[in-house]
Amino acid sequence: MKKLIFILIAGSVIAACGGGNSHTKTEESSAVSNNNATPNANPSYDPNRGEGKFKDVQINPKLDIAMAKEGEKVYNVKCGSCHKLSDERLVGPGWKDVTKRNEAAWILNFITNTDAMLNVDPKAQAQLEICLVRMPNQSLTDQEAFSLYEFMRKNDGIK
Repeated sequence: MKKLIFILIAGSVIAACGGGNSHTKTEESSAVSNNNATPNANPSYDPNRGEGKFKDVQINPKLDIAMAKEGEKVYNVKCGSCHKLSDERLVGPGWKDVTKRNEAAWILNFITNTDAMLNVDPKAQAQLEICLVRMPNQSLTDQEAFSLYEFMRKNDGIK
């Protein structure tokens, strides 16, 4: 009976994490730039690149406050029901120091190409083994992903 209740609760949380994409794609901010946003033509997996289109991401050492505020909005709508801003795990892992533990390109690829990363990336698969719940694809635009990354940096104490 407890297993059934857990499964129903987990299913409800997963369903709640989903959602349509009501935002329009806008140009990238200068705080974070993606020099090579085209998918790699080589279908083989490169663990240093991640499984996605982001590679060689250049990060401005100074936080873009406006972009971080937009990222906080994305977090509140699409991420906050599964991830805490501390190191405490909710459904998914806590976000404390996430930008210190992972490369920017890896994070951006994971949050925009979740299914492919979970299928092939060892680090993503290890998180899945710990959390036991597959992160749903949130259909983030590139701009939302960059804003969310800036919010993660703000959460990690970048100023």
